[in-house]
Amino acid sequence: MKSATPALVTLEQHGISFVAHTFDQTSFEGTDVGYGRAAAAALGVEETRVFKTLLASVEPPLSGVAHVVAIVPVNAQVSLKSLAEAIGAKRCEMAAAQVAQRITGYVVGGISPFGQRKKLTTVVDQSAELLTTMFVSGGKRGLDVELSPSDLIRVLDARIAAIAVLND
Repeated sequence: MKSATPALVTLEQHGISFVAHTFDQTSFEGTDVGYGRAAAAALGVEETRVFKTLLASVEPPLSGVAHVVAIVPVNAQVSLKSLAEAIGAKRCEMAAAQVAQRITGYVVGGISPFGQRKKLTTVVDQSAELLTTMFVSGGKRGLDVELSPSDLIRVLDARIAAIAVLND
Protein backbone atom coordinates (compact mmCIF):
# COMPACT_ATOMS: atom_id res chain seq x y z
CA MET A 1 0.00 0.00 0.00
CA LYS A 2 1.50 3.25 -1.11
CA SER A 3 -0.37 5.60 1.22
CA ALA A 4 -0.67 3.12 4.07
CA THR A 5 -0.88 4.58 7.53
CA PRO A 6 0.97 2.96 10.44
CA ALA A 7 -2.42 1.57 11.49
CA LEU A 8 -2.95 -0.27 8.20
CA VAL A 9 0.63 -1.53 8.21
CA THR A 10 0.15 -2.91 11.73
CA LEU A 11 -3.06 -4.70 10.76
CA GLU A 12 -1.40 -6.21 7.69
CA GLN A 13 1.64 -7.31 9.73
CA HIS A 14 -0.67 -9.14 12.13
CA GLY A 15 -2.59 -10.77 9.26
CA ILE A 16 -5.84 -9.15 10.34
CA SER A 17 -8.76 -9.19 7.94
CA PHE A 18 -10.15 -5.66 7.62
CA VAL A 19 -11.92 -3.37 5.18
CA ALA A 20 -10.68 0.19 4.75
CA HIS A 21 -13.44 2.76 4.24
CA THR A 22 -12.73 6.28 3.05
CA PHE A 23 -15.15 9.17 3.30
CA ASP A 24 -15.22 12.93 2.87
CA GLN A 25 -14.87 14.34 6.37
CA THR A 26 -14.67 17.93 5.12
CA SER A 27 -18.45 18.14 4.71
CA PHE A 28 -18.72 18.02 8.52
CA GLU A 29 -16.02 20.57 9.31
CA GLY A 30 -17.28 23.58 11.21
CA THR A 31 -20.19 21.61 12.69
CA ASP A 32 -20.46 20.29 16.22
CA VAL A 33 -21.09 16.73 15.05
CA GLY A 34 -17.62 15.45 15.99
CA TYR A 35 -15.31 13.32 13.91
CA GLY A 36 -16.69 9.96 15.05
CA ARG A 37 -20.32 10.80 14.54
CA ALA A 38 -19.43 12.36 11.18
CA ALA A 39 -17.71 9.11 10.22
CA ALA A 40 -20.80 7.08 11.14
CA ALA A 41 -23.03 9.39 9.09
CA ALA A 42 -20.67 9.39 6.11
CA LEU A 43 -20.31 5.60 6.20
CA GLY A 44 -24.04 5.07 6.69
CA VAL A 45 -23.63 2.85 9.76
CA GLU A 46 -25.05 2.95 13.28
CA GLU A 47 -23.10 5.09 15.73
CA THR A 48 -22.92 2.09 18.08
CA ARG A 49 -20.61 0.37 15.55
CA VAL A 50 -18.17 3.27 15.13
CA PHE A 51 -15.68 3.68 17.97
CA LYS A 52 -13.46 6.60 18.87
CA THR A 53 -9.96 6.28 20.25
CA LEU A 54 -9.27 8.53 23.22
CA LEU A 55 -6.16 9.10 25.30
CA ALA A 56 -6.24 9.66 29.06
CA SER A 57 -3.53 10.46 31.56
CA VAL A 58 -3.20 8.15 34.54
CA GLU A 59 -3.03 10.09 37.84
CA PRO A 60 -0.77 9.30 39.59
CA PRO A 61 1.02 7.16 36.99
CA LEU A 62 1.11 3.44 37.70
CA SER A 63 4.40 1.61 37.35
CA GLY A 64 5.38 2.72 33.86
CA VAL A 65 1.82 3.58 32.83
CA ALA A 66 1.30 7.32 32.38
CA HIS A 67 -1.34 7.13 29.63
CA VAL A 68 -4.12 4.77 28.66
CA VAL A 69 -6.15 4.38 25.47
CA ALA A 70 -9.94 4.17 25.76
CA ILE A 71 -12.04 2.90 22.86
CA VAL A 72 -15.75 3.76 23.11
CA PRO A 73 -18.68 4.14 20.71
CA VAL A 74 -18.96 7.58 19.13
CA ASN A 75 -22.43 8.08 20.64
CA ALA A 76 -20.95 7.77 24.14
CA GLN A 77 -18.41 9.38 26.41
CA VAL A 78 -15.73 7.59 28.37
CA SER A 79 -16.33 7.28 32.10
CA LEU A 80 -12.96 8.32 33.49
CA LYS A 81 -13.84 6.73 36.83
CA SER A 82 -14.63 3.39 35.17
CA LEU A 83 -11.50 3.65 33.02
CA ALA A 84 -9.34 4.18 36.10
CA GLU A 85 -10.99 1.23 37.83
CA ALA A 86 -10.39 -0.98 34.77
CA ILE A 87 -6.63 -0.45 35.01
CA GLY A 88 -6.36 -0.23 38.80
CA ALA A 89 -5.54 3.48 38.90
CA LYS A 90 -6.74 6.14 41.33
CA ARG A 91 -8.03 8.35 38.52
CA CYS A 92 -7.72 9.25 34.86
CA GLU A 93 -8.03 12.59 33.09
CA MET A 94 -8.50 13.25 29.38
CA ALA A 95 -5.19 14.15 27.74
CA ALA A 96 -4.99 17.46 25.91
CA ALA A 97 -5.25 17.24 22.13
CA GLN A 98 -1.60 18.22 21.65
CA VAL A 99 -0.49 15.53 24.13
CA ALA A 100 -2.64 12.90 22.40
CA GLN A 101 -1.16 13.82 19.03
CA ARG A 102 2.42 13.76 20.32
CA ILE A 103 2.06 10.43 22.10
CA THR A 104 0.07 8.57 19.43
CA GLY A 105 1.62 10.11 16.33
CA TYR A 106 -1.82 10.81 14.88
CA VAL A 107 -3.91 13.98 14.53
CA VAL A 108 -7.11 14.37 16.54
CA GLY A 109 -9.98 13.01 14.48
CA GLY A 110 -7.64 10.41 13.00
CA ILE A 111 -6.18 8.73 16.08
CA SER A 112 -6.13 5.00 15.49
CA PRO A 113 -5.65 2.44 18.23
CA PHE A 114 -3.23 0.65 15.89
CA GLY A 115 0.30 1.70 14.95
CA GLN A 116 0.76 4.27 17.68
CA ARG A 117 4.28 5.43 18.50
CA LYS A 118 4.28 3.36 21.69
CA LYS A 119 2.11 0.43 22.71
CA LEU A 120 -0.15 1.69 25.48
CA THR A 121 -2.51 -0.05 27.86
CA THR A 122 -5.85 -0.14 26.04
CA VAL A 123 -9.38 -0.59 27.36
CA VAL A 124 -12.29 -1.28 25.00
CA ASP A 125 -15.89 -0.72 26.03
CA GLN A 126 -17.67 -4.02 26.53
CA SER A 127 -20.35 -3.09 23.97
CA ALA A 128 -17.82 -3.98 21.24
CA GLU A 129 -18.11 -7.66 22.13
CA LEU A 130 -21.76 -7.65 21.00
CA LEU A 131 -20.82 -6.66 17.44
CA THR A 132 -19.82 -8.76 14.45
CA THR A 133 -17.70 -5.91 13.09
CA MET A 134 -16.77 -2.48 14.36
CA PHE A 135 -15.17 0.62 12.87
CA VAL A 136 -12.15 2.52 14.23
CA SER A 137 -9.93 5.18 12.72
CA GLY A 138 -7.45 3.97 10.16
CA GLY A 139 -4.91 6.60 11.15
CA LYS A 140 -6.10 9.72 9.37
CA ARG A 141 -9.25 11.76 9.06
CA GLY A 142 -11.57 10.29 6.47
CA LEU A 143 -10.28 6.72 6.87
CA ASP A 144 -11.90 4.07 9.06
CA VAL A 145 -11.21 0.36 9.21
CA GLU A 146 -13.88 -2.26 9.76
CA LEU A 147 -12.77 -5.37 11.60
CA SER A 148 -13.93 -7.89 14.14
CA PRO A 149 -13.84 -6.79 17.78
CA SER A 150 -12.00 -9.98 18.70
CA ASP A 151 -9.17 -9.12 16.27
CA LEU A 152 -8.95 -5.58 17.66
CA ILE A 153 -8.82 -6.85 21.23
CA ARG A 154 -6.23 -9.51 20.39
CA VAL A 155 -3.85 -7.25 18.44
CA LEU A 156 -4.01 -4.52 21.07
CA ASP A 157 -3.92 -6.98 24.00
CA ALA A 158 -6.82 -4.85 25.24
CA ARG A 159 -8.87 -5.14 28.37
CA ILE A 160 -12.67 -5.16 28.19
CA ALA A 161 -14.70 -3.09 30.64
CA ALA A 162 -17.88 -1.05 30.93
CA ILE A 163 -16.25 2.35 30.31
CA ALA A 164 -18.84 4.08 28.08
CA VAL A 165 -21.63 6.38 29.21
CA LEU A 166 -24.22 7.15 26.54
CA ASN A 167 -24.64 10.78 25.54
CA ASP A 168 -28.01 12.37 26.19
